[in-house]
Amino acid sequence: MKLRKFWTKIVLMAVAASVLLPEIAMAKGKAAPLVVVAHTTKLTGIMAWWSKLYNENMLIFTVLTGCLVPLAGIVLGLLGDFLMSLTGIDLRKRELVEH
Repeated sequence: MKLRKFWTKIVLMAVAASVLLPEIAMAKGKAAPLVVVAHTTKLTGIMAWWSKLYNENMLIFTVLTGCLVPLAGIVLGLLGDFLMSLTGIDLRKRELVEH
């Protein structure tokens, strides 16, 4: 049991070191903070709006992305089910023919 506690402490120290050492190394260089922005000069329509939203309000961009990605997955999944049903594949009931 003592050996397990020892290895747990070793792993936790390794994780802490891997998280904290890059921060300590960067603090010595006094590096400027990194700013990430989207290049919007050649974009039009919804792509321009989406990239401007990314640049101006990251919270709303994150919430919209978090809502729209699952919604797009649902729509694409239902569309795939519909197209497969047109080809004769019924995904609503599945009988295991292997057993």
